[in-house]
Amino acid sequence: MLRTAAVLCWVLAAGFGLLDVVAIAHTAGGGGVWTFFGYPTYGRGPFEDAGLPTTVPLLAGFLLVAVAEAVVGVLLWRRRRSGVVGALLLLPFELAYWIGFALPAGPVLGVVRTVLVLRAARAGVGPAAPRA
Repeated sequence: MLRTAAVLCWVLAAGFGLLDVVAIAHTAGGGGVWTFFGYPTYGRGPFEDAGLPTTVPLLAGFLLVAVAEAVVGVLLWRRRRSGVVGALLLLPFELAYWIGFALPAGPVLGVVRTVLVLRAARAGVGPAAPRA
């Protein structure tokens, strides 16, 4: 379960993080909200509806969350309790960005990852027992 959760972390980190790097460069260059296959990547969602425009600092914050997600993935892969704690602590920040930027895949994958992490925590987290 933890390894599947780790892979989901990496999918989220790579998917959102790599596009975010391009979005940061585009926004910093004065291009406004970058579009990918005709869809706005990080803009025209609830953040903007609430008066919070897409800016480089906002995108940089999301990139920081994506980097943290990748680190949590490593910790989960190694079956560390800190990965479980990290995944749970990171979730509210991820949700804020996913909802604020209207990114529908984020919450779905995040919920699946969280369920896997909670089930693993309930079963006991730690290094796998040595095999005979």
